[in-house]
Amino acid sequence: MRRRLIQSTLAVVLVVIAVFGVSLVIVESRTISNSAQERVDSEAVRLVGIVDTRLLGAEDVNAEILRDQVTQDRYAVISIPGRPPIEVGAKPEGDVIHAEEKGESGETVRVEEPHSTITREVGRTLLIIALVALLAVVAAVLLAIRQANKLASPLTDLAETAERLGSGDPRPRHKRYGVPELDRVADVLDSSAERIARMLTAERRLAADASHQLRTPLTALSMRLEEITLTDDPDTVKEEATIALTQVERLTDVVERLLTNARDPRTGSAVSFDLDEVIQQQLAEWRPAYRSVGRAIVSSGKRHLRAVGTPGAVAQVLAALIENSLMHGGGTVALRTRVTGNQAVIEVTDEGPGVPADLGARIFERTISGRNSTGIGLAVARDLAEADGGRLEMLQAQPAVFGLFLSRTAPQKRAPVQDDEPTVR
Repeated sequence: MRRRLIQSTLAVVLVVIAVFGVSLVIVESRTISNSAQERVDSEAVRLVGIVDTRLLGAEDVNAEILRDQVTQDRYAVISIPGRPPIEVGAKPEGDVIHAEEKGESGETVRVEEPHSTITREVGRTLLIIALVALLAVVAAVLLAIRQANKLASPLTDLAETAERLGSGDPRPRHKRYGVPELDRVADVLDSSAERIARMLTAERRLAADASHQLRTPLTALSMRLEEITLTDDPDTVKEEATIALTQVERLTDVVERLLTNARDPRTGSAVSFDLDEVIQQQLAEWRPAYRSVGRAIVSSGKRHLRAVGTPGAVAQVLAALIENSLMHGGGTVALRTRVTGNQAVIEVTDEGPGVPADLGARIFERTISGRNSTGIGLAVARDLAEADGGRLEMLQAQPAVFGLFLSRTAPQKRAPVQDDEPTVR
């Protein structure tokens, strides 16, 4: 492209020089010729006047007297009747321009000038025109190179940006070139880069969330299947199979929820549901894991609370908190329900050392973890809670107490709200 721009600019300049240069040479040549002829005519008239004046005054007319009146490089012949011709200067050879004038006394003055003087002057003019044309060509080439670089370099940058986008590097360059059309292309590429970056981030986030959220249901499902393979009791097999089917349904709900949240984090399917059912389901699911490490999980607080939200999402949030206590906490894990204002609160606490002081409020940030875990469990839990219009907060750092706040609906008449004693599960 750079070469084509230079060649096209140079071609235009050469055409302009050819058209106007030739015309200028023709005009200047004619002007020089006419000017030379006018000078010769003027000199012939002047010499005639001098000769007339001297003849009328009966003064002598000869070559010595007229030599100073004839311009150098010119030749003059004065013919006076009854006298021999008077020659002044050297007679030129070859083509000449001449002029003749007759005086009042009958004399004739002929002035000649070599045509070579016109040729020399035309040559000087042509040289000047050629130098100007050369300067114009050089200036045009330099301007074309500058313009080509101004256009070609941005196009190269834009091509590199597009190549980076194709190779998976969606960082926008935010570089502009002062050319509206190129800047528009750069704006579009930067906007595309930002959109691609958001899409890649969402995909990576979905993959990480799916890996984290599916791990617990899959572990529970595998444990149920192992129980089935190790027993011959039909009733036990039926019970474990029923539980396994429940785990499969939860897996389906987790996947659907993750996909929905990936498309639009604020899109929910909130309904009124019984918190006790979700809590009991979580206790049953996590009971084997806690027993295997010699720990207990209990529930207490108000019963028969109904909240507004997505049961599957609430279950995932509680699962993340319970798993977090299993991995990072200690002692008994307690799930306590209470009411504050028009909200139902589920608190999850344990008897461990709590959240380190250096983490603090950053505990909900992705990749932030007190140990060698993924650091996304609490972040995903908070996103799920907020998608249902609720919120997840750390109420106390040491020992750790997390609270899930959900909008509450009025309790059903058949089951008045009351406090129950803690139940070990």
